[in-house]
Amino acid sequence: MRYQQALFILLAFAAPAIHAETLYVVEQLVVNVTSTPDGSGQKVASIHSGDAVEVLDRQGDEIQVRLANGIQGWIKKSYLSAELPLQQRLTERMVEVAKLKQDVTRLETELAAARTTSSSAPAPAQTRESESSSADPAAHEPSFFMTPPAGPARPIWHWVLGSFVIALGLGFALGWYVLDRRIRRKYGGLRIY
Repeated sequence: MRYQQALFILLAFAAPAIHAETLYVVEQLVVNVTSTPDGSGQKVASIHSGDAVEVLDRQGDEIQVRLANGIQGWIKKSYLSAELPLQQRLTERMVEVAKLKQDVTRLETELAAARTTSSSAPAPAQTRESESSSADPAAHEPSFFMTPPAGPARPIWHWVLGSFVIALGLGFALGWYVLDRRIRRKYGGLRIY
């Protein structure tokens, strides 16, 4: 029985935290927070675009909120949105882009440094190859499979275009032949065109 009471008390205190919803003030606004839901109450605070508020209660078109400093009040539902305002999302993305640009420049400098160190100090395997190539020039010729193609490869569209022109010409000649045979058969061998 005591465990059930303790669990009930724990759930009663945890329920507001579980159901707390965060909304943001929509773009380009300064909104007054009032003490009553109908908007006729006393002004409690003002909040700006992008300020986060915690939803406490809803009554029709009004929402009771708690501000970051703990003040509670009522705001019209139309002034709030579940999404961050575009300006804040844009600034977040611009910060991410700036960080990524810094990473790119850092990686490019590391790559350039690695290339200069690798080109200035030849590996032991490279020195052995250069010594063997100076002794026997025929031993270092590339094999048949490693040779590059003799010329630049032609794009495939040349073949497609050529095939299309040939097929068009053959289709025209075949159509003429079939039409000629039908006319000769129908009119007894005379051509009438």
